[in-house]
Order: sequence, then C-alpha cells, then structure tokens
Amino acid sequence: MAGNSFGQLFRVTTFGESHGECIGVVIDGCPPRLEISESDIQKELDRRRPGQSKITSSRKEEDIVHIMSGVMGGKTLGTPIMLLVFNKDARAKDYLNLKNLYRPGHADYTYEAKYGIRDSSGGGRASARETLARVAAGAIAKKYLKEKLGIEFISFVEQVGDIKTDMDFNLVTVKDVESNIVRCPDQKIAEKMIRLIEKVKEEGDSLGGVIRGVIKNVPAGLGEPVFDKLPADLAKAMMSINAVKGFEIGSGFAGIKLRGSQNNDEFYTDEKGKIKTKTNHTGGVLGGISNGETIYFRVAVKSVSTIRKRQQTINKNGEAVTFEASGRHDPCVLPRVVPIVDAMAALVVMDHYLRTKAQNL
Repeated sequence: MAGNSFGQLFRVTTFGESHGECIGVVIDGCPPRLEISESDIQKELDRRRPGQSKITSSRKEEDIVHIMSGVMGGKTLGTPIMLLVFNKDARAKDYLNLKNLYRPGHADYTYEAKYGIRDSSGGGRASARETLARVAAGAIAKKYLKEKLGIEFISFVEQVGDIKTDMDFNLVTVKDVESNIVRCPDQKIAEKMIRLIEKVKEEGDSLGGVIRGVIKNVPAGLGEPVFDKLPADLAKAMMSINAVKGFEIGSGFAGIKLRGSQNNDEFYTDEKGKIKTKTNHTGGVLGGISNGETIYFRVAVKSVSTIRKRQQTINKNGEAVTFEASGRHDPCVLPRVVPIVDAMAALVVMDHYLRTKAQNL
C-alpha cells in the first residue's frame, strides 16, 4: 500500500493535491441505511475550511462537498462512497519561484528523495489541504457513532504557545468549543490566545500549541490486542495529521510522577450495576481496549512552517539561498486542526466498532 488509505473495515482512501483540480475521499465499509446528506458533511468541512476568521489563512475556499456515489435517497447503500471537493482558489503560480528550493520545515526535500519528483505547488499531497478529505469521511463516521451509540467527539484548543487553559475537559461542550474563533472553551484564555496569534501574525511568524481530544460514551470492548490497540491506532491517526509532533493518552507523561498505588484506577459498580472506575488515569483504555470511561488525549501541533521572515536554505544544486515566503498561510493552525482531530478519532472508533461487531457475531 502507498500510505493513502486508513482503516480496515471502515477504510478511507484520500486523493488530490493542494493546488490541483480537487480533493476527495473514497469510503469503503460504511454500513447501509445510514441517513446522510451533503449538508451533514458540509457542517464539518466549514469548521476546517480556510478563510473562516482573521487568525486563519485567507485562501477563499468554500469547500463545497459533492456525494458522487454510495448514497441514494439520502441513505447509504453499503457500497463505496465517494466525496469530492473542487478547488476554487488554487494558485499554483504563486509557488513557481520556490520549485527549485527546499523550504525549511516542509516536505520538499523528503518527497523528492522518495519519489524523485514532487508537486511544488503549495506542498501537493503534503499540504494540510488533504485533511479536508479526512474531515468529510469523519463526518459520516461521527454521525453513525452518535446515532448508534451516543458517542461524542469534543476536541478543543488547550494551549497556544505558552498560554494554556486548565478548564476541566469533562465539562466542555461542543457549544463551548465553537463559541470563539480559536476554539478554546475558556473565554478569558481564548482572548489571550487570539491576541498572541494576532501579534505573531503581524511579525510574520507562526506558533503551535496543544489540542485536547475527548471522546465520550465509548462502550467497553473496542480495540485489538497487541499491535492494533485502540490507543495505538489513535496515536497513528493523530501523528498522521500535518504538523503533529506528539501524542499522549490519559495521564501520559505526567503519569511517570505517580506511583502505582496512585495511578491505578480502582473498579466499582454504580447504582445501575454498571462497572466503572473511581479515577481515569488510563484515559479510558486498559490493555489497549476501551473500558467504558471517557477517552482523552493530547496532541502537540508545531508552528506552521511557512512564515514571512527571511530564511536560509539551499536549492537543488546545493547552493545557499536566502528566501522569504509569501502567500496565504495560517499564523497558527490549531483552530482548524480541531475538526481534523475529531474526524481522525471518529475514523478509528468507527473502524474498531465494526471490527468488534465482526468478531462477536
């Protein structure tokens, strides 16, 4: 496989480049008879698209989705679903002066090292524009899991630069996340984040941060032993997102400060006879399998590589070059990564739900 597909029973394959004709995805394995419409998918794409606020890229793409197959009369058929979005504001010519350069922080050199050729127009397949296909597919998975199991995905911006919220993620709602342009549910902290992003934007620079992923109402029993553990697949999903440099689940690295007597989550039975844990240091998984508690994790996102500052690099001939990037880029991509994290989490949970069902007929 060439690395363009993800999942086993709920399998997605994305295609298209940043400044090509279109971006799209083929979804194979979606159960039949799920009610789905283009508007259901569009809501998620609107959360990811560029140009949605003063702190995001000014590229003007409406990202209108078209369902090309697999749906009839508003219901899935069980056959492959193809979703397509045409690029409307592509400007390949803006990158002509960079085609012979290896931009710092970008995949120019590595793609050329692998393939011997690369799309120099905005990064091609390495561009974050590819992620709209994931969000489109994730919208279908989210809808199925919400209706079938009541599962909710509530990711949000927890930190930008050195500004961080300590808000309890268990109390955060989707409405809280969507209440401001930076997608941080803590309003006072969000204002500070926005001011910092605006300052960095004026300086022609960029910055990164952390996204908190939260998945509620996941049933116990999802995940495979050894190599396909649920957190292992979540880690792979998150690390496949552009600019992501770190992943931790549950207490994560902070857990090393806890002794076993502190870190172990003790079991009890609640008033309804349901098995629960008194704490949730594991992040909702044990042995790589969901235990019924809320799954939570953190995703570290680096600063955007394209900045309006003079940088040193080399060209294809190995000659030293000084250049300054131009174009339409996010000073901080965190707000737009939130729906991508939700989507990738949904793809993982959907795939594991179907795999568990298949094993327990």
